[in-house]
Amino acid sequence: MTPTETPDTEAPLAVLERVGAIITDSHIVYTSGRHGSSYVNKDALYPHTAETSALCAIIARTFADDGVDVVAGPTIGGVIMAQWVAHHLCELTGRKVLAVYAEEEGKGDARMRIFRRGYGDLLSKRRVLVVEDVMTTGGSVHNVVDAVRQHSGVVIGVGALCNRGGVTAALLDIPKLFAVAEVLMESWDEDECPLCRLSAPINTRVGKGAAFLARQRRIDETKQ
Repeated sequence: MTPTETPDTEAPLAVLERVGAIITDSHIVYTSGRHGSSYVNKDALYPHTAETSALCAIIARTFADDGVDVVAGPTIGGVIMAQWVAHHLCELTGRKVLAVYAEEEGKGDARMRIFRRGYGDLLSKRRVLVVEDVMTTGGSVHNVVDAVRQHSGVVIGVGALCNRGGVTAALLDIPKLFAVAEVLMESWDEDECPLCRLSAPINTRVGKGAAFLARQRRIDETKQ
């Protein structure tokens, strides 16, 4: 940042890049198993509270006129986001806005989000803004939307830090979707990955690169 620049005036993508939350020109293995050259590492953002606050304030301003009563997000990053967005909505609207989170239950295709700790009771008949850090397929945030509706909450929209998968409001079955940053990332199946053909080193610091290499080593050992 320049001496006169603050996280509130800096462009959102510039903030994410400055704190190391956007990685480019690398060889990434995503959770889906596909490969790509870019990655959004939201965990690099959260230690920087001023920057996190500023980006969440953008979401809060976008939904300030929507009568939000509760902000809900998925664990883990969504907990931090829900707190900050609710905080800014309180300041912007002069109304009390609650923050809750949904926890993961189940594995694989059976994974879902549920509200424990009495949070479900805080959603009933209230207008709920669902927040998420990074959307790729929209699956995680869609689970939160469903969980809110199971408790008779009214989902007024979804606010995200980054939409890297081209997720739409129609896909999530919600009236309004806003992402602070839109970062569409090209990806390939492992067998079609041009970076693999070039023998580009796998990034093991983020994504599933370390697990991918471990699997490759096991395969190689079985062939010996």
